[in-house]
Amino acid sequence: MRKHALPTLVTAGLAATALLASSQALAYNQGDFITRVGVAHVDPKSDNGSLADGAIDVDVRSDTNLGFTLGYLFHDNFGVELLAALPFKHDIHLDGENAASTKHLPPTLTVQYYPLGGTGSQVQPYAGIGLNYTHFFSEEIAIDGVDLDLSSSWGLAGQLGLDVRLDDNWGLNASAWYIDIDTDASLNGTDVGKVSIDPWVFMAGISYRF
Repeated sequence: MRKHALPTLVTAGLAATALLASSQALAYNQGDFITRVGVAHVDPKSDNGSLADGAIDVDVRSDTNLGFTLGYLFHDNFGVELLAALPFKHDIHLDGENAASTKHLPPTLTVQYYPLGGTGSQVQPYAGIGLNYTHFFSEEIAIDGVDLDLSSSWGLAGQLGLDVRLDDNWGLNASAWYIDIDTDASLNGTDVGKVSIDPWVFMAGISYRF
């Protein structure tokens, strides 16, 4: 019996070591960089306010484009991440008519918490809170001789996300942000009111750790 015990123990030890190494390979650790790329959808809230002292109701429509992030773990459980994207274009309905549009870029910096960071969990959830800066450009309005301008916006952002690890480097990702975006609208330089966009941003795609 003892002749068979030693090989069995060695085999079990090697299997346990391999399993531990595999689990640790999946772990998120201090010093890791993580990039995520996917389809991002910006969905403004339903009530975006009004212009001209309440005379014109505003409805900002949603848009979808390519989004990407770059994150860095400065601790097993904590990191920072920057959200970027290709420009989004939103149609703007005024009193139900598709009368204006704008493009914007929404870089967002968040500090993140990874509750399972440092462990070998294949599923790595995270949450973040941070700051958004939204720059509006290429504003258009279907009124001859009238120029529409939307001011840039600063606001808080909250984030929830989930990575499902496929191997040491690759994974699947789903994430969502709620962003406070408000902009002052002006026509030919005259302030006509504030537009509250306050969108949910949803992104689904892949992640890569290096």
